[in-house]
Amino acid sequence: MKRLISFVCLTFVGFMLMFCNPKSDSKTTEETETTAKAPFLWESANIYFLMTDRFFNGDQTNDVNFDRNQPTGKLRGFMGGDIKGITAQLKANYFRDLGIDAIWFTPIFEQNHGVIDEGTGNSYGFHGYWARDWTSLDPNFGNFDDLKEMVQTAHSQGIRVILDVVLNHTGPVTAQDPVFPNDWVRTTPKCEYKDYKGTVECTLTKNLPDVKTESDQSVEVPASILDKWKKDGREKQELAELDEFFQRTKLPKSPKNYIIKWLCDYVAELGIDGFRVDTAKHIEETIGKTLYQEAAYAFELWKKNNPKSVLDTTPFYMVGEVYGYGASNKRLYDYGDKKVDYFANGYSALINFQFVYDAQMAYEQIFSRYDSILRSPEMDNVYILNYLSSHDDGNPFDKERKKPLESATKLLLTPGAVQIYYGDETSRPLMAEGAQGDANLRAFMNWDDLKNNAKINGFKVVDIQKHWQKLAKFRQAHPAVGAGKHEQISAKPYIFKRTFKKDKFQETVAIGLDLNTGKKELDLGKTFADDTQVIDAYSGVEATVKGGKVSLDSPYTLVLLSKK
Repeated sequence: MKRLISFVCLTFVGFMLMFCNPKSDSKTTEETETTAKAPFLWESANIYFLMTDRFFNGDQTNDVNFDRNQPTGKLRGFMGGDIKGITAQLKANYFRDLGIDAIWFTPIFEQNHGVIDEGTGNSYGFHGYWARDWTSLDPNFGNFDDLKEMVQTAHSQGIRVILDVVLNHTGPVTAQDPVFPNDWVRTTPKCEYKDYKGTVECTLTKNLPDVKTESDQSVEVPASILDKWKKDGREKQELAELDEFFQRTKLPKSPKNYIIKWLCDYVAELGIDGFRVDTAKHIEETIGKTLYQEAAYAFELWKKNNPKSVLDTTPFYMVGEVYGYGASNKRLYDYGDKKVDYFANGYSALINFQFVYDAQMAYEQIFSRYDSILRSPEMDNVYILNYLSSHDDGNPFDKERKKPLESATKLLLTPGAVQIYYGDETSRPLMAEGAQGDANLRAFMNWDDLKNNAKINGFKVVDIQKHWQKLAKFRQAHPAVGAGKHEQISAKPYIFKRTFKKDKFQETVAIGLDLNTGKKELDLGKTFADDTQVIDAYSGVEATVKGGKVSLDSPYTLVLLSKK
């Protein structure tokens, strides 16, 4: 891996900065709008999650590497998507037009060279979760310069970058991919998920070696990685950097700490803004503290060395995949014999697996429920990430893509941060003929449907995208939507407001859903002072508040109001 800088000591002020992110305060009464710039908040961010290999092919010359040319099961092989493809869509303003605050992409580290049969036909590590070497990028995804350009391009648009990281396991064992040493990994027993130990100190599936993350035993660099360093002429530099890291941190030379060092190098060198920690449920929660501390250290170091590239003072972000965690559990995840508070162990946020079920409820039930959860005292300064579809949840909210507009409205107007899974905004199919299991969720991005303005279940793809764009951009421009206090104004017609205040910034927005088309009069009560000029971001229509009411004429049943 290319090294650009080495670690140096941070100042006390810089080190403390990474822990400062006070939760916003909100009011339910009428607010006086300010001209202060809306702050970026991870608690209300729009995060776009894409599978690197399935989004956009920006470089067809890297589509096949390591003789990965065996036939595979449906959607189980590499399809050509890469880092350059993400950059190409950044440059085309795809993410900016969608109101995206951050891009999370599947791991891009070097994957297994060989193929395995998972019972669904041959499979390659196109998904990125079968790491062979954390210190190198997989050439199918691109190289370090590609990644650097992508991060810089995203940052130039104010978009942050989240790196998907895996500490729990290596890739499967194949003829081309030998198992790591037994002081690094275990190959048995298989997880039974009955208790804490049976979820953590075990292999997720057969032939998926589990890193001994519980171990503090000193180990050597695996031969497969060391041999590559020798071949690439970087053995001396890599070993020197490891010595420097372990001398500075005083951490034992255990498997988890090697991986932590290698992951944090990307932060220090590129200014990666956050980690999504894969299979966090299957590693000891205390590892999160060390991972976050070292990543935050690296992030502040990058800021110090690249002052002109720094977006703002926002600390490093770390969201965990604790499979099965639901927001109703607030801070705790229950293993049966042990309850764990991941938020107290370095995690800024957790993915909320509950939202796909809550989305079946009516709007007000969802909004008031999440407002209550997120504003409870124990959730102070910790966040959740809601989603409706993903790469491995076989029960998405709208599996057949029959409710694309409702999906956007419920996801993007619910309090909390949101994960837009690639193709949610274009009704990319979540079922593929001949595919089995999670492969159904991982089809290539449906660019042709968008280009040809195809119809899916009676909806034009361009119209679906515009709906997602309008809602997401309104949410992005107004932190009150995701982070503000929710209050219903009226049930019929359904109108609610969100109020938000942080430091010198404060705002109120009002939203109406399921309204009549054409002329409509909305009674907003004391949401805005009389004579306030407001604009509906959905239609572009402007109006003036009179007697607490707003009269609008638009062809839509949805209204997104803010002060002009």
